[in-house]
Amino acid sequence: MNFVQLLLPDFGLILCGYLVCRYTALGRTVWEQVESLVYFFLFPVLLFQSIVRSPLDLGAASSLVAAGLLLGVSGIAMAYALPWLPGLRQHIAPREHAGAAQVAFRFNSYVALALSERLLGAQGLLLIAVLIGVCVPLFNVGAVWPMARHSRTGFVRALARNPLIIATALGLVANFSGFQIPDWLAPSVSRVGNASIPLGLMAAGAGMQFGHLAQQKALTTGLLTIRHLLMPLVAAGLAWALRLDAAQTTVLLAFSAMPTASSCFVLASRMGYNGAYVAGLVTLSTVLGVLSLPFALGVLR
Repeated sequence: MNFVQLLLPDFGLILCGYLVCRYTALGRTVWEQVESLVYFFLFPVLLFQSIVRSPLDLGAASSLVAAGLLLGVSGIAMAYALPWLPGLRQHIAPREHAGAAQVAFRFNSYVALALSERLLGAQGLLLIAVLIGVCVPLFNVGAVWPMARHSRTGFVRALARNPLIIATALGLVANFSGFQIPDWLAPSVSRVGNASIPLGLMAAGAGMQFGHLAQQKALTTGLLTIRHLLMPLVAAGLAWALRLDAAQTTVLLAFSAMPTASSCFVLASRMGYNGAYVAGLVTLSTVLGVLSLPFALGVLR
C-alpha cells in the first residue's frame, strides 16, 4: 500500500491552510471562525455519524475492545508521565505539556477509516468502528483532563461542555439503541460531517507556527516518539498477549500507528492553549505517519 499517497491529501490541506492564511486576505481572523465552526458543529456531526453508521457488537470483538482500551490507557499514561522522566522536567513547560499531551495518543479518524477499508474492506470498517466507539471517549477525557486541571476550569464542567465528548456519547447511545439516520437525512448529515475534514486540516495549517516546535524540542520529541514508535510496539504486544486474529491484529496495528488527530489543534485553541504549537505537532505527526504505518503493518505485523 502507498502510505505516502494516503497521507498526502491531509498534508496538502494543512499546507494549503498555512499558505492561504499567510499570503492572502483570509488571515487569522477568518480562520478563528472556521475553527469554531469545525469544533462546535462539523466535527461532532462526523463523530456521531461514524459511530452510528455500523452496529457495534462488543461481545464478538471483546478481545479487540480490551486491546484498544489497554492501548489507549498506555498511551495516556506515557504522555502524562513524560515531564517526570529523569532529565526532562526542566525542559518541558507544564502549560505546553497540558495542551499538547493529547497528540501522543489521539488519532486521525479520517485516515483510520480510509486505511481500514483499503486493508480489509467492510470487515475493516466494522473493526475500526469498534475501536473508534470505545476509544474516542477515553481519548477525549484524557485530552481534556490535563488542560482543565492546569487552567483550573473544572474537569467535569470541561467534559460536559466538550462537543466531541457529547457527540461520541450520543453516538454510542444511538448505536446501542439501534437508531439509524433516516435515508432522507443521511446525505445532508454526511456532507456536513465530511466538510469538517478539509476545513479542520486547513485551520490547523492556518494556525501553524514552526518556531514553537524549536522552543519545545524535548516535548515535541517525546510526544511524537510515543505516538509513532511506542504505541505500535505496545499494540504488537497486546495483539500477541490477547491472541487477536489476523484481521483484528491488522486493524489494531494500523490504529496504533495513525497520525494524531487534526482536531487536537482545535481543542487546544478552544481551551485557551497554544494552538499554533499543537498545529505544528499535527503536521509533523502527519509526516511521520508515512514511516510509522509501514513500520507497524510491514515490520510488526
